[in-house]
Amino acid sequence: MNGRRILIVGATSAIAEATARLYAVRGDALFLVARDARRVQAVAEDLRVRGAASVQTGTLDVADFAAHADTIESACAALGGLDIVLIAHGTLPDQSRCESDTDLALREFAINGTATIALASRIARKLEAQGSGTLAVISSVAGDRGRASNYLYGSAKAAVSAYLSGLRQRLSAPDINVLTIKPGFVDTPMTAAFRKGALWAKPEQIARGIVRAIDRRRGVVYLPWFWRPIMFTIRAIPESLFRRIRL
Repeated sequence: MNGRRILIVGATSAIAEATARLYAVRGDALFLVARDARRVQAVAEDLRVRGAASVQTGTLDVADFAAHADTIESACAALGGLDIVLIAHGTLPDQSRCESDTDLALREFAINGTATIALASRIARKLEAQGSGTLAVISSVAGDRGRASNYLYGSAKAAVSAYLSGLRQRLSAPDINVLTIKPGFVDTPMTAAFRKGALWAKPEQIARGIVRAIDRRRGVVYLPWFWRPIMFTIRAIPESLFRRIRL
């Protein structure tokens, strides 16, 4: 399982960094992409110490769709191909602000939804051309059903999950896999202001689940596992009742 070539987009996110550490310990080669050059370099230095075969970096604002192709080409050239790609960028928009500012809502949807789909589309063509590889994308349980508290974010993640479902079916070659990752509540800097409870997980726990799901060539994984029955129950609530409750 060692010696794989791994591209991570959104590499400075807590989940992505924790995942990259697991691959570094395995001795894999990594290409890290993030918006902040200084932060991604700091992550790279840490991964080199942990045993990564090599760590290279690039910068990308995912909202700059025109820059996607060059970033992917740079990673492919640096690594000599792609065995695993993890798309892990994202924001957590303020739902109330998005309700009062349509431009903000569209920008947040673009970052969490459209940009992810655009990257996945380009990467899928790369994997298809080489005939192998895994595309793993962090979506969210929030995409399973729109809820009043975060339906802008949830709608973007729903779009990503639906896109990946179709892409997974299209890329049905034995050596290509598309993984949809659906975390629940995760204790990260992005959620620092939230009160934590029993359903919250640490980034390291989610990272272990991601690596395990990639190794097992899963199609969809809920992390931690208990979110699968939780979301099954939430999806099963009749709309006439669901509209009267708050989740």
